[in-house]
Amino acid sequence: MFNKYIKLVLAALILAWSVWQFIEGYIGNGIMYVLLSGVFIFLYFKNEMILMSFLRLRKEDFAGAKKWLDRIKNPQTALTTKQQGYYNYLNGLMVSQTNINEAEKYFKKAISLGLSMNADLAMAKLNLAGIALTKNRKREAQTLLSEAKKLDKHNMLDEQIKMMKQQMKRAGQPRQHYGQGGRGGRRF
Repeated sequence: MFNKYIKLVLAALILAWSVWQFIEGYIGNGIMYVLLSGVFIFLYFKNEMILMSFLRLRKEDFAGAKKWLDRIKNPQTALTTKQQGYYNYLNGLMVSQTNINEAEKYFKKAISLGLSMNADLAMAKLNLAGIALTKNRKREAQTLLSEAKKLDKHNMLDEQIKMMKQQMKRAGQPRQHYGQGGRGGRRF
């Protein structure tokens, strides 16, 4: 992985070389070098380790995704702000199955740093709503759920939002306790 500034320097050098190729009359080489510099500019905005981690997550390979993310050393300096948001978002997705306190920190940091796509932001807020619901913070969960619903323009998370609302309704209902001799209890 190259540092983000090295990627820009490489793109500038390759672009300058492509201009030289155009001047010399090697049009094909110039076009190829322009495209090559475009790859480095693309990788400046989209970190290759985060892209590989997303690909591993699509295959539901959490261990492989974690390995790709662990290759990023010192994300505060190596990544742009949006990339740091996705770094925290991906870490939150991976630890949400095992440690909800740590996942909550990752998701909150991802939201504060910003995510490019509304669907990703909606997913982060939906996960935060689930964490808040498990910690019996119903009002916070409702707020986050409504924000996630607003961000989900294409209704991709519609099923998950409906399930979360049903869980909130069940959590709000008082539980029935059956004493000895009541329904379901044994009489001796």
